[in-house]
Amino acid sequence: DGDVSPFSALTTALAATIGTGNIVGVATAMVSGGPGALVWMWISACFGLTSKFSECMLAIKYRERNEKGEMSGGPMYTMKKALPKGFGAVLGWLFALFAVLASFGIGNMTQANSISSSLHDTFGTPAWIPGLILTLLALFILLGGIKSISKVSQIVVPFMAVFYIAAGLLVIF
Repeated sequence: DGDVSPFSALTTALAATIGTGNIVGVATAMVSGGPGALVWMWISACFGLTSKFSECMLAIKYRERNEKGEMSGGPMYTMKKALPKGFGAVLGWLFALFAVLASFGIGNMTQANSISSSLHDTFGTPAWIPGLILTLLALFILLGGIKSISKVSQIVVPFMAVFYIAAGLLVIF
């Protein structure tokens, strides 16, 4: 039971996993660290897989319905409900605060800058135009809530995943 289908939940979770961080991060590690970096990426991937599984399992276990009847969950709810009352509530609140603060400089800002820089370097497009377009698209999607986000991700993410795998295979071959 939830607000979105299992496929939508999967694609929404994968949306943050597949992307420029994987492409740029791996390339940077290989250039900086050489072939040995690959071994450490595999080792860290094992820890990443287990922590991602645990995070998803705990999010499902400790989610709750809000006043509107929608499902609410995530790390802050897990901390609030699984840890001792006062301590868990404080940690959950701090996690939510720091996640909001981090969202201004991590991920989205870097990706928007990469898109704007690429369009400027390739076509001479002023940087503010793609920035405005990306801001408006994100605004319309986010204002629709989790249902809107999941609808967009279930359309975009499968194409993104196929492109990601095809590009990886092309590089390998």
